[in-house]
Amino acid sequence: MKIQTPLQLLGGISPETFMQRYWQKKPLVIRQAIPGFSPLLERIELLELAAQEDVESRLVVQGAPGEGDAWKFKHGPFARKALPPLKQAGWTLLVQGVDSHDERVHGLINQFRFVPDARLDDLMISYATDQGGVGPHFDSYDVFLLQAHGRRRWRIGRQKDLSLVPDMPLKILANFEPEEEFVLEPGDMLYLPPKYAHDGIAEGECMTYSIGFRSPSQAELAQEVLQRIAEQVMDDLPATLYTDPKQAAVQAHAELPSAMLEFAQAAVQSALKDPKAIARALGEYLSEPKANVWFDGEGQDVAGAIRLDRRTRMLYDAHHVFINGESFNAAGRDAQLMRQLADKRQLDAKEVRRLSEGAISLVQDWCDAGWLHVDQ
Repeated sequence: MKIQTPLQLLGGISPETFMQRYWQKKPLVIRQAIPGFSPLLERIELLELAAQEDVESRLVVQGAPGEGDAWKFKHGPFARKALPPLKQAGWTLLVQGVDSHDERVHGLINQFRFVPDARLDDLMISYATDQGGVGPHFDSYDVFLLQAHGRRRWRIGRQKDLSLVPDMPLKILANFEPEEEFVLEPGDMLYLPPKYAHDGIAEGECMTYSIGFRSPSQAELAQEVLQRIAEQVMDDLPATLYTDPKQAAVQAHAELPSAMLEFAQAAVQSALKDPKAIARALGEYLSEPKANVWFDGEGQDVAGAIRLDRRTRMLYDAHHVFINGESFNAAGRDAQLMRQLADKRQLDAKEVRRLSEGAISLVQDWCDAGWLHVDQ
């Protein structure tokens, strides 16, 4: 992708300009981001996905005005008979991670790779009957909202008061104050930065595709990175026992020995002395598939072009390649080709033949695991 080239998807501006002017800064309404767009999945296909155990789905039903429990929320999977009638107004079905289950949707989300893959999360499809929505709320991450079918009226605003309606199954803003309002039709798209309040109401039956991005907290990253470093320490550091031959007799029986504290500090410093340790742990975490993702190996020999499975997450840094939660050292021509595989998600047969014997063996393991496929 040429980041300086204007894109219809971004309203005729380049990815470079979009990231500079709008990303995490202000909303953008893009009319006909994808001209003539129509749903990639028919309604019946989406309902069938929502019935599967390995697909994350949710149902939101808004009750009639004046009802004590105005909103109802359930987790899937949902058999068709468990969903409200299609003629019933005010309900929404949310199906998460559709790009992991459908090649067409995976192709669509790839159009948003001007944002780093480490930030790109998944594509959710929202199906709603007339007046369906999930209430005024805000997300903690960036999102593109692409209208796929029907019409949806959006109200958005910079919300200072983030207090929520108490005792509700959904996080609905208690005092939503919209500043702008507009209707999206098929092919139109809205970009919203984090914590920008919004409320979308279906005008008739509609489908909206939400392209969301990962925004991990410092606490989350610290926990995940330190956990992986700790696991590596168990393999790498010697099992040196604490000794204290100079320990004097004590009268403050419960005081923590300073020598033991120094021993612990030295152990942590030893665990972090490898300058690549944090980057390695971070790459493993960010490339890890979601819990409901699984792979099927095909038993093919790597003897042609290869392409990553749509569910595979592959990243790299200056010293490693990361794939589905695992890390590998990479250097020289192999590293160059592996990075190309991660960026383009495929290598042609000529490029595969340039891999070393060790790299071919590694790629074969990935193929056996179902992480990539051979195109004969």
